[in-house]
Order: sequence, then C-alpha cells, then structure tokens
Amino acid sequence: MTIRPYRLLAVLMLFIPAAILHAQAKQLPAIPQFSLGEAAVSLNGPWKFNTGDSPIDPKTGRYLWAEPGFDDSAWENVSLKPMPGWKDPYNGDPRYLPGWTARGHAGYIGYAWYRMRFHAVTDPPDRLAMSSPIYVDDGYQIFANGVLLGGIGKFDIPGRSPRVTSTTPAAMLIPESKGGPDAAPGMYTIAFRVWMGPMGLTHSPYAGGLHYAPWLGVQSAIAEHTRLDWQRLVVQSAYASFESILLFLLGIIAAGLILFDRSDSVYLWLSAVFIFTAVSDAVLTIFTLTSGISLRAAFIFFDVFSNPLILCGWIMVWWYWFRLKRPSWFPGIIAALMLLYMVTKIIGGDFLYRVNPHPPVLAFGMISVAVRLAFLPLFIFVVVLGIRKQGTEGWFVLPAVLPLLVAQFASDLFSHNLAPTWAPFGITIYSGQLANMVSTAAIALLLLRRLLLSIRRQRQMAIDVKQAQEVQKVILPEQHVILNGFAIETEYRPASEVGGDFFQVIPNKEDGSLLIVAGDVTGKGLKAGMLVALLVGAIRSTAEWTREPAEILRALNQRLIGRGDAPTTCLALNISASGAATLANAGHLPPYLNGKPLAVDGSLPLGLVQQHTCSILTFQLSENDRLLLLTDGVPEATDSKGQLFGFDRVLDLLRSTPTAVAIAQAAQSFGQEDDISVITVTRLGAAAS
Repeated sequence: MTIRPYRLLAVLMLFIPAAILHAQAKQLPAIPQFSLGEAAVSLNGPWKFNTGDSPIDPKTGRYLWAEPGFDDSAWENVSLKPMPGWKDPYNGDPRYLPGWTARGHAGYIGYAWYRMRFHAVTDPPDRLAMSSPIYVDDGYQIFANGVLLGGIGKFDIPGRSPRVTSTTPAAMLIPESKGGPDAAPGMYTIAFRVWMGPMGLTHSPYAGGLHYAPWLGVQSAIAEHTRLDWQRLVVQSAYASFESILLFLLGIIAAGLILFDRSDSVYLWLSAVFIFTAVSDAVLTIFTLTSGISLRAAFIFFDVFSNPLILCGWIMVWWYWFRLKRPSWFPGIIAALMLLYMVTKIIGGDFLYRVNPHPPVLAFGMISVAVRLAFLPLFIFVVVLGIRKQGTEGWFVLPAVLPLLVAQFASDLFSHNLAPTWAPFGITIYSGQLANMVSTAAIALLLLRRLLLSIRRQRQMAIDVKQAQEVQKVILPEQHVILNGFAIETEYRPASEVGGDFFQVIPNKEDGSLLIVAGDVTGKGLKAGMLVALLVGAIRSTAEWTREPAEILRALNQRLIGRGDAPTTCLALNISASGAATLANAGHLPPYLNGKPLAVDGSLPLGLVQQHTCSILTFQLSENDRLLLLTDGVPEATDSKGQLFGFDRVLDLLRSTPTAVAIAQAAQSFGQEDDISVITVTRLGAAAS
C-alpha cells in the first residue's frame, strides 16, 4: 500500500508533540489530584524530606522552604503510607511508621522539613482543612502555601530550643488557593517544620519527625476525623487514670492501717509508693491529653525522679515487710544507688543539653542502665532473705513480687519498647501496667492477711497487758493499812495500762521497824511493768537478809546493770519503832516531812554505773509526824497550755494535809503525763496504835 506524503506529515505532526509530553512526564514528578466530596484522604505522599532548617527571606521574613515556588526536587522522597509489619510501639496502631532515625538519619537531632504539593478541589465547594499528625517527634509547625497554620510547641525562642509538649489531635483550616505566580488555582504546598531534641532521640529507637500521615478533607470531615482521634486518645489513656485513682485510694487505706499497728512501718512505705505511683499516672494523663507539661519536664519527672523513687520504694517496702534489720548497711546502699541513678540519668538522658549529644552523655547513659540493673539482684536479695527468715510465711509474697519484677525490669532485659499485651475496648494496657495490676491485687490480699494477723497479735498483747495489770495489782501493797504503829496510805495511778512506778512496804515483826522502798522505772508500758516485777522481787528477796537502805539500793543497782535503757530512780527508807529513820536516795524526789521537803543530797539513778553511791540522810519521826513520798508524775503533770503542776502547787496542796488520794487526783485532773504514786506514812501515838 502506498503512503501518501501529506498523510505521513500529519502523523508526524501528531506523534512528535505527544512524544515530547511523554518524555517530560517521565522527568517531572506527578502531582497528586484530589477531588473531595464530604470525605477525607490520608496524605501518604510522596513527601519531600530534608534535614536542617530553612533560611529566611530577608524581605518577607518567611521561611523559604515553606514557599510554593521553592525547588525541592533534590530532597529525599518519603512515603507515609502504612507499612506491613510496623505498628505503634506504644498503642499498637498499624498506621505507625518509623521516623528519620530508622530511615538513614540515625542519631540526628534538630530541625527537618517535609513538603508536599497537590491539587485539591471540593465538590460541592467547601472550606479545605487538614488534621495534624497525632504523633510527631518532638514538635512541629505547619505551613500552607507559605502561611503558618499552627503547630505543637513554642518555636523561635531567641537563644533556646523549642519548648515542645505532647502531640494531640488538631484540625486546621487551609486558606483557599486562588493561584499566583508560583501556584495555579487549587494548588497547595504543605510544609512541616519539625524539631526533635535529645528527648525524642534517647527515648525511642525509631524517633524522628512524622510517624502518622496527616489527613486532608473538607472542614466537616476533618472535624469528625479529629473528634475520633481525640476519642481514641482518651480511651487509650483511660487505664492510667483508672490506675491513678485506684492506687491513690489504696495508698490512703495503707496509711490508715498504721492506726491498727503503729509498730509496723511497712504501711507507711506502701502508702508512699502507692500514692507516688498514682501521682505519676496522673502526670502521665495530663501530659498525654494537654499541653500543660513540656516534653523535657515530663521526661525529667519520670526518668530522673519518679522511676528511681518508685523502684527504691518497692525494695524498701519488702525490706520492712519482712522486718529485716541485717545487713544494717542495706538501706544506705539503696539510697546511694538511687542518687547515683538520678545523677547518671539526668546526664545520660541529656536533659541538660545545650549542644548535640557527645561521648560523656552516651557514657553516662550506659552507666545509668547498669545502675538500674544493679537494683535487680538487690531486690532478689531482699526477697530471699525474707523467705529464709519467715519460712513458709515468706513464700506468700511471690504472687506480688514476681509481677513487680516483670513491671520494673522486663523492658530493660528483653525489649526497649514492649507492645501492649491487652487492649479491651481500645484501652491500651502495657505489659508493665498489667504486671502492676496483678501485683497490686496480690498486695491488697497480703495487706488484708497481714492486718488480720496484726489484730490477732494485738488481742494477744491485750491479754498479756491485762495479766500484767493483775500481777502489778498483786505486788502493790494495800491502800490503807496500819503496821507497827504507822498509818500508811498509798495511791497509784499509771499513765497507761501498765505503769513503771513501784513501791513496797515491808514491816519487821521482830523489832517493829518498817521498810519502805519506792521508785520510778524509765518509760511506761509492758516493758516497764516487767522491770517493775523484777525489782519488786529483788526488794523482797534482799529484805530477807538486810534492812539497810543503802544495801537495798546496791542490790537493785546490780540487778539493773547491763540492761541498757533501764535507769531507775529509787529511795529506801527504814523507820525503827522509836521513829529513827534512815533514808538512802538514788535520784528520787526527796520526801516531805510535815509538808516540807527534806534536804537530801543528789545522786545518780540506779542502773547507770557499776559502783553506785547513794546519798544517806537520817532524821527522827516523832508522834503524829507525817511523811509524804511521791514520784515525779505529780509535779510533772501538764495542762493543755503546757504549764507544769510544779513543786509550788505541791507545797500549796500539802498545807491542807490532803490524803494520798486527793494529791493523786489533783495531779491527774491537772493533766497526767506520767505514772503517779503517792505514799503517806504517819507515826501514831501509843493510844492510836
């Protein structure tokens, strides 16, 4: 077939322009075309990416890299399309993408830019909007056709790095593109100016820039998309709020348990750990959902203070739980390691940065990890010691301890970022939180069991105290008695269930003399009561072979030597049938004779020195003379204003010759602080006897 020349020319005229356009299409990147109704699309890309910061146009003061006419053809191509096998390490979201540190820019911190050009029209015509990315390291600014729309963080602070906070969902309206010298109508250039500091780099292996693609759509669609993002974020953070409230209530309950057993300080330690953990959860919730706490302040709180304090607090909880006292250096080692951990963490985490990370920062980061792992064997050491001490009883703590070890150390030993293990109804619960939940439930049961055992012990102690009271009543003499011509009246009012005052009145039938021994043991309660029983037995046994007051006190001193905190004031008085009296005193209050104090030299209480020397006084007790002996519980009675009953009130009281009961009642009504003992001895005449 013959091809005519004019037909060949026509074919060439059509083919050549088409070939030229096809070649140009291969050289120029295709511009995405979006026709938007009432829906929204994900801006997966392709995006242009470049590290560093944009120069500023000296005329307009705007960033050149945000302008539509800037040539970014030499920049890297980055896709924000979800990748199979990747998911958010914090909430398991499959839309997550690794940042620039995993895309060829390992270790880089500072500014970086993302740019994307597209053509968008709305049908019907509506305002165009965009939802900001929900996870960015660390903060960002968004520009549309060179105009700043908004962002997360405070940028361009003179002489300082940007102050960034947690990234939260936000919707931004995009100004209408009416065309111009650098852009046709409907053409948009979106630019992200992103900043990442050392915080983001040191706390994620995939840090850097955008991790989620932003969404583009009409205003109503983007508003709904943002609302769903907020709803998803609130639901994901719900467990931290729930745990905060639960642990705070448990902390209050644990603190209240100290009222049932004041000797068990583990309740206060548990309360402190629970409440501080609750505060940490509350801070996490506030940081996640608001912009009130900066990223740097949040990481300093968690990494430098919260985590070390909670870890060391748990170790000390089990130290006091098992009532361990040896080795005595253990609490000091824990405190020293905690301070070392804090110091190395604040340097190793580059929280004090002014320049890029440097070798000392990396070295301190490695040291902080080593110090943290050093707590693991110490934790296990405490538990092993406790189980060895308590035997079968100690094994009951394992359901609480093992999950706690997982919560504290699993991420250090197995993975830097543990994926969530449970997500009921979209609530994200991490493996550490799940372990904390199990441990807290076990500790609650252990606390209930410990409380029941404590109540049982207290009931037994109450029985012991009651028996000690009965014994003390038996060993005290009668309140009103006449012996060998002496009228004796006694009154004893302990400050607690069992007192530390004691006295004995022992007559001698052979020569008609009377031996009186009175004293005051340091302290109150069951311990003082047991020491009183010991001293009363010693007085009785010593009186069988001697009536000399000095010998009586010397024998009591030997019984007290070596007992540590058992100093005892005491006096011994021997009155013959004729009224001749010999008084030996060891730090006790001097007696009153007919309302006036006797001049007795001072001396040390018993139980302090091996070779004790007491003061000796002799005097005569005539007919109808009245001798008063009392303990310091009378003058040391204190009213609500802090005023003492004092010796002047004692002298005023004695002018009316009161009974022993009246004196004791006056001091007790004034404000009893210590045990009160009052003894009156009156020498009767022959007819009265």
